[in-house]
Amino acid sequence: MNQQSQKIKNPETQVPKTPQMNDRDFVNDMLTTEKYMTDAYSTALNEASNQAIYQDVASIFRETQDCQRNLYNLMFKNGWYSLEAADQNKIQQAHQQFTGYTSQFPIH
Repeated sequence: MNQQSQKIKNPETQVPKTPQMNDRDFVNDMLTTEKYMTDAYSTALNEASNQAIYQDVASIFRETQDCQRNLYNLMFKNGWYSLEAADQNKIQQAHQQFTGYTSQFPIH
């Protein structure tokens, strides 16, 4: 059965379509930067050997992650970011697939 995907989206806030960056471009650039930063902080957390540094980086990571989430919410609110509704059958299939993986985990 071929189902048409359903987009979840707010009405789009219009921005000027010019060569100059507009509000959408700026927010999108900030969102992308925050995503890169959380990736880098995640790596730093994985490799931190000093507990005090780990705690400091973890705090900065959480602040950066919150900022990233706020920017995502702003883009979604303005209709500049959309989601695709998941098909229930696909969700169930993925759930069964990953539930099956648990049998492969070593027992402690």
